[in-house]
Amino acid sequence: MTPNAPSTGPGPRSTGSGPNRRAFLASSGLAVLAVAGGTPLLTACGAGGSKNEGTTTGKKLKDLLPAYVASGLVTPDIPAKNGSAAGFTKALPAAELRTSVPERLGTGAGFTVMSPIWGNVPQRGNPYWTAMDEAAGVRVTWRNQQGDTYGQKLGAVLASSSVPDAVVVPGWELTGKIPSAVANKFADLGPYLSGDKVKKYPNLAAIPTGAWRRSVFGGKLRGLPMPSATTPNIAPFHRTDLFAKEGLEAPTGAQEFYDLCKQLNAPRSKVWACGDMTWAAWHIFGVLPEKPYYWKLVDGKLVNRYETDEYLEALEWSRRLYSAGFVHPDAKAETGSAGDLCAAGKVWMYCHDLSDWYGKATVQRVDDKNFRMEAFDYFAPDGGAPTLYARPPADIWTFISEKADETTVRDILALANFTAAPYGSKEQRLRMYGVEGIHHTLEDGVLTKNGKGNDEVFSTYEYLASPAPFIAYADLPDVTRGMVGWQQRQGAHTRKPLFHGMTIIEPTRYTELNAEFEDLEKDVVRGRRRVSDVRQAASDRKSGGGDELRDWYRKLLDDTGGSAS
Repeated sequence: MTPNAPSTGPGPRSTGSGPNRRAFLASSGLAVLAVAGGTPLLTACGAGGSKNEGTTTGKKLKDLLPAYVASGLVTPDIPAKNGSAAGFTKALPAAELRTSVPERLGTGAGFTVMSPIWGNVPQRGNPYWTAMDEAAGVRVTWRNQQGDTYGQKLGAVLASSSVPDAVVVPGWELTGKIPSAVANKFADLGPYLSGDKVKKYPNLAAIPTGAWRRSVFGGKLRGLPMPSATTPNIAPFHRTDLFAKEGLEAPTGAQEFYDLCKQLNAPRSKVWACGDMTWAAWHIFGVLPEKPYYWKLVDGKLVNRYETDEYLEALEWSRRLYSAGFVHPDAKAETGSAGDLCAAGKVWMYCHDLSDWYGKATVQRVDDKNFRMEAFDYFAPDGGAPTLYARPPADIWTFISEKADETTVRDILALANFTAAPYGSKEQRLRMYGVEGIHHTLEDGVLTKNGKGNDEVFSTYEYLASPAPFIAYADLPDVTRGMVGWQQRQGAHTRKPLFHGMTIIEPTRYTELNAEFEDLEKDVVRGRRRVSDVRQAASDRKSGGGDELRDWYRKLLDDTGGSAS
């Protein structure tokens, strides 16, 4: 499992590890939802299948999707390319910001929103929430839950009879009974948004169609999406300032990486070559993504991620780094933050979500203006071009309770239209930075949050809906250019996996098929288990239902063509 974090401006505060869904998997059945393009289909596949298994395709899908009307309000400094985000390197004065919501669409009525939050929950009635509500014409009562334990809270709420008016569901929490709850407890937004109806909400109409395809659950348009770049979100980082000082360059091959680690490693000086590199290894060795995109065709037969040579080779490479003593001891103990160790000069290289680039730079450059940390490009094991797989075009949604009346639905859509305003608009400035003079200042083109801004203005409203993905750090324009440039270079080597853009409900009888692999992977790279144990687990998976699941996906592939676009 890899961490998921939005890349549109200031997102969730890094916790040093990815979201943990293991406990939730153990307590309930896993389902992964999917939407595709092809022949019309919404079926139960196999005996005993749920009515929600399968996928919506063809004309029915087309009829559900909102019309796309691109926003011409602002022009990015760096246009999106190869599946990247767009980039903005400047912050305009307030007087030059454009207006994307000329009149408040909300009625002023109140509603509740359940959302994850990474950090302390702001006090009710704070100036940021008040300003956002007044600008959109709504009154939100937030029911924030800590992001690290959000899955457990979400499952409990959706199993109850008291579901908030709006609920944020990250894709990594689509486990257990949550997909079924999405299809059964949330409203059909088609009557409000399908086709030209969305034009009442211009910023929602400007959301890319791929994100809306991922928002069809149980045959209905139910989700308000947070679009994402389709390039890898996990990046391998290195301290470019320290590399330059030593006359070093970033590695360009798997063996070169190993040899560089050997050169850099100095445990007696409390300096290690790298953190855990397993997440990066998946990309270096061209390993298939996680479900439902974990299949490829080999000689006409579907082969699963866990059955591939690339998967085992990635584990063996990561294991070698550990066994050679190149990996910081905290990684073996699964404690601490490799990013913080890298920033402190205790680790030369590590991998994490791309957003860590800005997170580390903005903190470290306060005291060290020369601090430089960048992501280096992925490579194939032999040093050639990598094989990278595209991420879904959306992986976080807000859903509206089926019990909400029309006024409540319209008010939530009004707020979503406000939060989906593009960068360079008054609405997005307020959403990202709060009230000027209270939460931030703008001096010499640099937007700076103050203490109150850092305490109150972070990810909550953006989950209601977001515009097409963008990266905008006007305070560190070199970081913006670096992040978007990195995405575009990786995007040139990115291909769509089978079933890309689909939201697939697997039969719950296959819930436990993959349950052991996350822990097994950790044990293997740390030397506690052998690679042969993984090979055996993959064999057991096939005989324990994996081959039946393969047949299920084969039918889905034959019926849909295997792609949403």
